[in-house]
Amino acid sequence: MWRRAEVLDLYAEPSDPPYPVGCVDESPDQLVSEVRQPVLAAPGQPVRYDDEYRREGTCHVFMCVQPLGGWRHVKVPDRRTAQDCAPCMQDLVDRHFPQATLITVMLDNLNTHTPAALYDTFTPAEARRLLQHLDCRYTPTHGSWLNRAEIEFAALSTQCLARRIPDQATVRRRGGAWEASRNAQKVTINWRFTTAKARRKLKRLYPS
Repeated sequence: MWRRAEVLDLYAEPSDPPYPVGCVDESPDQLVSEVRQPVLAAPGQPVRYDDEYRREGTCHVFMCVQPLGGWRHVKVPDRRTAQDCAPCMQDLVDRHFPQATLITVMLDNLNTHTPAALYDTFTPAEARRLLQHLDCRYTPTHGSWLNRAEIEFAALSTQCLARRIPDQATVRRRGGAWEASRNAQKVTINWRFTTAKARRKLKRLYPS
């Protein structure tokens, strides 16, 4: 309960450029290729796809989001390990928010989403340097839906990845185009679930 309240209180804070709030999450994406070429659209006839397809495995997609800044970044690493997650955190510090005093990062409870991932990947001095610029916060157990990066994943899936994609390179290309378009529009996340609403909707979990 206290962790849920901490997350909601953080989301209620106004934007403060030296202290940005970001949300980081990751998700698998299935790769599927066509067995037969689709029939292209024609006047009065939509594009047609054959029911048969070929499974091409999966890839992994990382999402970094600054909800109040209208910014997000999609990264498709080769694997899903601590050594793939740690460079995303390094990019937040050195590439995306180099002027920030402290970056608060909302994460879920995956075993790769810990400060230990930085020490497993970089030298101790580099890991310590990065952690001095990161304030890692975590969603409650079974409460990963409180990570606002999941909202961006829903948009990415419906607007970009909800089709047959055969390989990782295509996911990178389409994800990059989606990211650029959405960032250009500065699309923000209108988060409406507040602590007050949580107390009403989840009152059985709160003391009277």
